[in-house]
Amino acid sequence: MKHKITVTIAGQDYTLVATEDEAYMQKVAQYVDGKIGEVTNGTKVSLVEGAVLAAVNLTDEYFKETEASENLRRQLKDALEESSHTKTELSEAKREIFKLQNKK
Repeated sequence: MKHKITVTIAGQDYTLVATEDEAYMQKVAQYVDGKIGEVTNGTKVSLVEGAVLAAVNLTDEYFKETEASENLRRQLKDALEESSHTKTELSEAKREIFKLQNKK
């Protein structure tokens, strides 16, 4: 279900339509507001320029987090493959032990 939510970013109110709850959207808006504030604080940057610079910074964060996520996925995949290989080796070792015990 979609909700209309009013948020304030850089001193301006915006009405958003979202399926997420209001608390989440307020959190998102506060984050964006903070990012705009970081680039406009103490400067003579216009709101549009601040929004563009904040968008660049947010996109940079997004790309870095996506890359970190992909690295974690690769590490997890490698660990799972290694675990599978180790399980196979363990099974083979158990079979060999069983064979050796039954030869007596």
